[in-house]
Amino acid sequence: MSLDEPEFRAIQRRSVALLSTGQVLGGLGLGAGLSLGAIIAASLSGSPAWSGMAATMSTLGAAAAAIPLARLARGRGRRVALTVGALVAALGAVLTIVSVVVASFVLLLVGLAMLGSGAAVGLQSRFAATDLADDRHRARDLSIVVWATSIGAVVGPNLVGPGELLGSSIGLPPLAGSFVFTVVAQIAAAVVYVVGLRPDPLLMRQTLDAAPAGPSSPAPSLGRPRYANYGIAATAISHAVMVSVMSMTPVHLSSHGASITIIGLVISLHIAGMFALSPVFGSLADRIGRIQVILIGQGIFVAALATVALGAESEQGVVVGLILLGLGWSASTVAGSALVAESVGADRRAVIQGRSDLAMNSAGALGGALAGPVLVLFGYSGLAVVASVLVAVVLGLTARLYNGARPLPA
Repeated sequence: MSLDEPEFRAIQRRSVALLSTGQVLGGLGLGAGLSLGAIIAASLSGSPAWSGMAATMSTLGAAAAAIPLARLARGRGRRVALTVGALVAALGAVLTIVSVVVASFVLLLVGLAMLGSGAAVGLQSRFAATDLADDRHRARDLSIVVWATSIGAVVGPNLVGPGELLGSSIGLPPLAGSFVFTVVAQIAAAVVYVVGLRPDPLLMRQTLDAAPAGPSSPAPSLGRPRYANYGIAATAISHAVMVSVMSMTPVHLSSHGASITIIGLVISLHIAGMFALSPVFGSLADRIGRIQVILIGQGIFVAALATVALGAESEQGVVVGLILLGLGWSASTVAGSALVAESVGADRRAVIQGRSDLAMNSAGALGGALAGPVLVLFGYSGLAVVASVLVAVVLGLTARLYNGARPLPA
C-alpha cells in the first residue's frame, strides 16, 4: 500500500473522529451503570456488602471480553471487534432491565458482566487510535478518544431522572429506565463502527508494516517488554485505585441521605475528571514522557485519597476527592496506555494490548469486590486509606524501573 503523507494523515484523523463518536455514544451507558449499579445490587441482594459486585461484574465482563476482542481485532480488524463488543453491551443492558423487573440479583450480575463489554470496547478504541499514529502524537491521539468518552459519560448519570420518567411511562421500575438509553446508545455505537470505520486502522497498519518503509510505513518497533510490563502494571493498579473508591461512593452518599439526582451529579463530576482533561495529559506525555506523567497521576491520587479520607462526611469533600480521583486515573491511564502501545512490536500489538485491558479490568474487578467489605469494616475514610497502599505499589515499581540503569523513554 502506497500513500502520500497528507492522505495518510487524513485517514488517521478520520479514524480518530469515528472512534471518538463511538466513545460518545458508548459513554452514555457508562454513567448510568456507575450511578445505579451499586444501588440496584444492594437493593436486590438485601445487603450493602454486595453493592461492590456491580462494579466487580462490570469490570470482570470487560476483562473477559478483552482477549477475545483483541484476537478478533487481530484477525478481522478493529471494525468487527468494536461492533461485536458494543452489541454484547447492548444485550447486557437489556438483561439488566429484566433483572430489575423480575428482582433477580443473579440476572443483574450477568447483565452487568455483559454490559462490561462496552468498557472493553472503550479500552480497545484508545489503542485503535494509535494504530496509525506517528511517534510525536501517539499519546495525544489516544487521549482524544479517551476524552470523547467524557461527553456521553458525563451526560449518562444525569439521565437518571429522565430515565425514571421513561421507565414509569413504559411500565418499568424507576431504576431500570436509564438502561433503556444504554441499549439505544450501544446499538448506535455499533452502527458507527461497522459503517464508518473504513479503512480499518489495524488492518491498514498490518499492511503498511509488511510494505517497504515509507512516509506512511515507519520501521517496525523492536519492542521494549520491560517498559510494556511497567505500563500494564501502572495502568491496572491505577484502575483498581479508582474503581475501589468510586464504586462505593453511591452507597456512601445514599446511606447519608443523598438523593439519586445528587449521586448522579457527583458521579458525573468524577467522570468529567476521568476524561475531560485527557488531551492535556496526552500532550504532556508526548512532551515530557510517559512515565513522568504516570508519576503526576499518582501524586493526584495521593491528594484525592487524602481529601476523601478527611472529608468523607462532607458532600463537598467527596465531590472534590472524586474529581481528583478521576484526574489521577486520567493521567495514569493515558500515559500508561501510550507506553504500552509504543513498547510492543507490531506483530504482537493487538494481543499485548488485550492483555493490558485484561489486567486493567481484573485489577478493577478485584478492587470493586474488596471495596464493599472494606467499606463495611472501616468506613469510607478507611477505604481511601487502604487504596493509598496501591499508589505506593506503583511508586515502588517506578523506582525499580529507574534503577534499571537505562534512560526512561520520552
